[in-house]
Amino acid sequence: MALSLAISPCPNDTFVFHALVHGRVPGAPPVEVTYADVDVTNTAAERGAFDLVKVSFAALPWLLDDYHLLPCGGALGRGCGPLVLTKGDRTDLTGATVAVPGDRTTAYLLFRLWAAGNPPARIEVVPFHEIMPGVAAGRYDAGLVIHEARFTYHRHGLTALVDLGEWWEADTGLPIPLGAILARRGAVDPEVAAGWVRESVRQAWADPAASREYVLAHAQEMELDVVDRHIGLYVNEFTADLGEAGFAAITALLDRAADAGLVPQTSSSRATAWTS
Repeated sequence: MALSLAISPCPNDTFVFHALVHGRVPGAPPVEVTYADVDVTNTAAERGAFDLVKVSFAALPWLLDDYHLLPCGGALGRGCGPLVLTKGDRTDLTGATVAVPGDRTTAYLLFRLWAAGNPPARIEVVPFHEIMPGVAAGRYDAGLVIHEARFTYHRHGLTALVDLGEWWEADTGLPIPLGAILARRGAVDPEVAAGWVRESVRQAWADPAASREYVLAHAQEMELDVVDRHIGLYVNEFTADLGEAGFAAITALLDRAADAGLVPQTSSSRATAWTS
């Protein structure tokens, strides 16, 4: 039976999962892969649509009854947080309309925690690729962006009002939990699946050139240097293993959000013990 996998077309995901997708992981089944932005996979996971799926950590409270959190393959790190971008010299979001890439993304959850004392007037969920052009054109007063936008927003004449990763790290001392890999309960053994993912990560690091053509084919016309910087930033030690700091970051994010009434309360055992 083929394994259904949903990941984003972003370079970090295609780099990490190249070996698994292409049948290079010993003992792993054939893989049928779907590429979609994380706001799409968050919703699809609620329907149990995939055996392995990349989702936002912010979506975990709605998903952990049906999925195991794997301790590898996801996106956490330092210096890689979402940015709030504006045009001109705006210094706050009073009365602003803000474009965000999804209402259950980690980026938006971090934004809501940061902006709790002074929320904007209006939020619009916008496809990610439309956010920076929309802010530049004046359709939105600000935009919440992630990933490669960290390297390209200057081209749109935009400035960073706040780096939510810097804010999170200064406040908690923890890495930024962005994207998680989940295994559907009853469909995939989480320990076995974690082994497949770790082997795929190991192969990616051992021979980066092997995945280059595949990564570039899905990189949405990103320049090569942006692709390399993207992978270098988002594929790191936490990709191989969340570790104590990674699990602490997940718990801190979900606990803070639950205390603020932004997400349902999640038991720490479900959020931090992938075998639960």
